[in-house]
Amino acid sequence: EVQLVESGGGLVQAGGSLRLSCAASGFTFDDYAIGWFRQAPGKEREGISCISSSDGPTYYADSVKGRFTISSDNAKNTVYLQMNSLKPEDTAVYYCAAQDYYCLHYEGAGWYDYWGQGTQVTVSS
Repeated sequence: EVQLVESGGGLVQAGGSLRLSCAASGFTFDDYAIGWFRQAPGKEREGISCISSSDGPTYYADSVKGRFTISSDNAKNTVYLQMNSLKPEDTAVYYCAAQDYYCLHYEGAGWYDYWGQGTQVTVSS
């Protein structure tokens, strides 16, 4: 059974940091790119970052570039999203998702095959 399980969300003050984890199982982790999305209430799901398979190239949306860092630990089948300098507008449910090999159109949810259940991130002002 394919599973993506996010963890690490929580409540943090503006300017603080959180590290999200996405633990994958049930598929060949090295063959998939992992993306991070977020969805705030009343807004569309936004693709914010992606790392290609085998710890390949990374991509970031302008909204998080310079503040968020995506990384992969292939030995643990886990992708991380380090989030620094958090802002209230970063408040959302964060999801990870998997697509074949490359971060093709990484910001488009329709390109991904598997999804996690999400983890809530709340940034207070």
